[in-house]
Order: sequence, then C-alpha cells, then structure tokens
Amino acid sequence: MKKLHVKTGDTVVVLSGADKKMKKDDGTTGRRIGKVIATSPEEGKVIVQGVNVVSKHTKARKQGDVSGIVKTEGAIYASKVQLYCPNCKTGVRTRAGYETEGDKQVKVRLCAKCGKKI
Repeated sequence: MKKLHVKTGDTVVVLSGADKKMKKDDGTTGRRIGKVIATSPEEGKVIVQGVNVVSKHTKARKQGDVSGIVKTEGAIYASKVQLYCPNCKTGVRTRAGYETEGDKQVKVRLCAKCGKKI
C-alpha cells in the first residue's frame, strides 16, 4: 500500500476496537477520536494520539539515563480509521471527496456528507 487516505494532522475515528470504558450514550458509540501523529505508507499504518497506547520497557544505556516503563502510542492499520468531520451537525465520521480549486488546480478534500472542506 503506497497511498493513504489520511494525512498527518487529520482528526480520525478509530473504527475497530471500541473502548469499553467509554459511554455509549454520548453519540460516539464507543469509538476513539484522535489526531494522526505519523503515517507510514509503506506499511499502511498510522499512529493516532491516545489510541493503542502500549507500555515500552526501557533500559538505561548511559550513565544518567533512567530505566523504566514508558507509555507510547503504537501503530494501527490505516484501514481501521476514517476521517472525522467537525463541520457536520453531530461531528460524524465521513468519507473524503475531492475537488479541484482555483486557477492552479489545487486538489482539496471535502466531506462527502456536508460538502465543506476538511
């Protein structure tokens, strides 16, 4: 997979692995919403802030370094996330539509539901 439908800095909804601690009555249906920190098109994975937090055990390599358990975000497959539209009424997940804009033919992403820029 060489091309991803999300970019770094996008707000996304994680489609699989709903968090059981989140309440289901607030309209989110237990889905995690976060910002994309990094993308890896070669692997087809993204790193989302606050999602898939893993514990990493580190060892002190130099004198003065501290060892211990560090929490960091792990990568998830890009097919498990979808764009989040804050412009829609309920702020739902959406597909991206594309349109050219201006004389320079700049390609912009649009919300497929409300038609506004993402």
